[in-house]
Amino acid sequence: MNKINYQKKLDEIIENERGSIAPSLLLHSCCAPCSSYCIEYLSQYFRITVLYYNPNISPREEYEKRKAEQIRLIESLPVKNPVTLLDCDYEAKRFEEIAKGYEDCREGGARCFRCYELRMRKAAQLAKEKGFDYFCTTLSISPLKNAEKINEIGVKLSEEYGVRWLYSDFKKREGYKRSIELSKEYGLYRQDFCGCVYSKRKDL
Repeated sequence: MNKINYQKKLDEIIENERGSIAPSLLLHSCCAPCSSYCIEYLSQYFRITVLYYNPNISPREEYEKRKAEQIRLIESLPVKNPVTLLDCDYEAKRFEEIAKGYEDCREGGARCFRCYELRMRKAAQLAKEKGFDYFCTTLSISPLKNAEKINEIGVKLSEEYGVRWLYSDFKKREGYKRSIELSKEYGLYRQDFCGCVYSKRKDL
């Protein structure tokens, strides 16, 4: 079975949208460093609202630190089309609920997939409510994240909520490398763990 080229699918969407007013995109962001390349790239073609919804991040101080860096990046990064922020409440209990029974899953396994869906579902819900043309997430930029699973979840949520999913695999075309360069350029805080309490454990 041939793997789907998600970058090619994204290229096709961008090409089809050329010549029209830049469509609106609700882009879920896990953190400023990961979003840096995504915003730089996508803002050429979309009017972006960055959704900061990450109930997995622990403790609260870490969450606030990462959010502050996200805000600082948006205010600093030069872009072609407007980029704004949509902030959400810190709903740590929502992550605890979806992680229950999956505490001992290996990093990158079933617990992480449930976490992807929790955050992406929020993006789909808000994209539907607020009338966005597309929704997406920055998660696929990480070499440690499963782009196939992320896009699979995105397609499912797109069908469920009736909002177009923006296919992506942002680590393609050296996107991850560019995110590191931008992080250094803007002095962004780069955390050394995913965010949740389980990602700090060395035995998983």
